[in-house]
Amino acid sequence: MKVLLLGATGLLGHNVLRRLLADGHRVVALVRNRRALMVEGEGCEVRECRNIVDVEVLGAAAAGCEAVVNCAGVTDMSLLRYEDYEEVNVRLPEMLVDVMKEHGIRRLVHVSTVNTLSFGATAVPLDAGDEGSWPFNASLYARSKRAGEEALRRGRERYEGLECVVINPGFMLGPYDAKPSSGRMLLAAYRKPVMFAPKGGKAFVHVADVAGAVVGALTKGTAGVRYVAVNSHGHMSIRQLYRLQASVCGYRQWLLAAPDWLLLAAGRAGDLLRRIGVRTEVSTTNIRQLLATERYDNTRAREELGMEETPIEKAVLEFYEWKNNRL
Repeated sequence: MKVLLLGATGLLGHNVLRRLLADGHRVVALVRNRRALMVEGEGCEVRECRNIVDVEVLGAAAAGCEAVVNCAGVTDMSLLRYEDYEEVNVRLPEMLVDVMKEHGIRRLVHVSTVNTLSFGATAVPLDAGDEGSWPFNASLYARSKRAGEEALRRGRERYEGLECVVINPGFMLGPYDAKPSSGRMLLAAYRKPVMFAPKGGKAFVHVADVAGAVVGALTKGTAGVRYVAVNSHGHMSIRQLYRLQASVCGYRQWLLAAPDWLLLAAGRAGDLLRRIGVRTEVSTTNIRQLLATERYDNTRAREELGMEETPIEKAVLEFYEWKNNRL
């Protein structure tokens, strides 16, 4: 099918584009900067624009498409205001509903985050009142992504033909992480002889597996459902991730537990800086997220979307292989 892809220059977007082309789909990739796109090929039409949150731009790109995949999102945890996330994370999904209605496009696969759902979730209807688990429901980013999901729920009320499937991925690792985004967690500990790590844990997942779930949702996903895209063997502490990284990358590292009180003190100092307008990712909310232990259930994504489970070791290796080949 012909698919409009938004967010193609990000970590997940690049992997979704590769999977779409490999599966024989034709893709219209709407991007702000064509030079940031590292994956192209036969069947990919690249359209460059200054701002994707524009109904006329979206309409022109959507003409002739049969489905939309929205991987676009503002994820920067240093942003100071909710409004900094709102345009892309909330307003864009709202616009997409109207554009799709105008062009008769029914299927939308929208990428959110697992942090909009409560721990233990597997597949949650869009109209279910899940407010997420603390401390993630205090995050400006997670709040904006949850508002984006709510915008799609409301959109189904004004466009009855809308078939919206939401993918809620965990902490993605793997190739094409150009910024880097989540790969910064890996780089923070790479080959350091001593590393302090918080006690918390995350639901790690190979980004290619999430991309597979996204593409699978084009034809297999149940409309109106949010699917958890994690690896059932990827629930591990940050210290366990660093041990795994040291093992697969062939170096030794002394890992120490960072005291909670010290991390929270740093978070309070970051809060003060943020109040006077200094952008920093260090805040009480973000620190508490590093101290939390996340667990979710990917059963529905595996059974209904055909989501695979690549070992996290391979995700780490492929991140560094891609990074080193790019240098």
